[in-house]
Amino acid sequence: MQNRRRPTSTMTKARFDKVLVVGASSGMGRLVAQRFIEAGCRVAVAARRTELLDDLVNMAPERVVAAKVDVTADDVAAQINGLIDRLGGIDLYFHAAGIGYYNPELDADREDVTLATNALGFTSAVDAVFNRMAADGNGGHIAAITSIAQTKGIGAAPAYSATKRFQTTYLTALDQLSRSRRLGITFTDIRPGFVDTDFLRGDAYPMLMKPEKVADKAYKAAIKRRRVATIDWRYRLLVAAWRLIPRPLWVRLNIHRK
Repeated sequence: MQNRRRPTSTMTKARFDKVLVVGASSGMGRLVAQRFIEAGCRVAVAARRTELLDDLVNMAPERVVAAKVDVTADDVAAQINGLIDRLGGIDLYFHAAGIGYYNPELDADREDVTLATNALGFTSAVDAVFNRMAADGNGGHIAAITSIAQTKGIGAAPAYSATKRFQTTYLTALDQLSRSRRLGITFTDIRPGFVDTDFLRGDAYPMLMKPEKVADKAYKAAIKRRRVATIDWRYRLLVAAWRLIPRPLWVRLNIHRK
């Protein structure tokens, strides 16, 4: 018999019974989805590569469903709403679908796919969930993994840092919209630092964090409905320092890992 860990939080199931995680095939999305499953939630997991979701479904086949969701597809709203229907509704949406490249040469294909995924795809997916929650009239919570890269424009990753800034601004705008319309939809902006995932593996980044620890903190930030969660304390200090650097000085810095 497969060993199953005990739920990490009895509070989670009571507050968020129905959870949708998009971008659950790998990285932070997969690890956070595991935590919601272990907590006893009903979970829908989605990604472009559905074959990578089988292990998540097998953790609890009676309450975990999986489907293909491509945030860059024209029918992404229909994909998401269909999966929410299968889940029986939604209490929490966790957006972990994203991409980024180290691209100082400004390869056009890499910039374009980053914009398509992190800006247009992000907007389409989050809007679909927001509108569904608004129509259902039960409130809800939307959490998204952004990045500390949104703090300043980073020359070695222009589209990545710019789209992450877009995401944080968009979440703030939707938070205001929800409050003005009295929808009861709340938000968590999760901003990790450098994480040892496939995106960064093999490169000499400072203060590289273990994915499991970051996933734990991201999970806790979501269930506690924290508005902004910068992971971890070292990066909170780093971000605070970055913000104090005036633009004329910032653009002269050589932030380059190779």
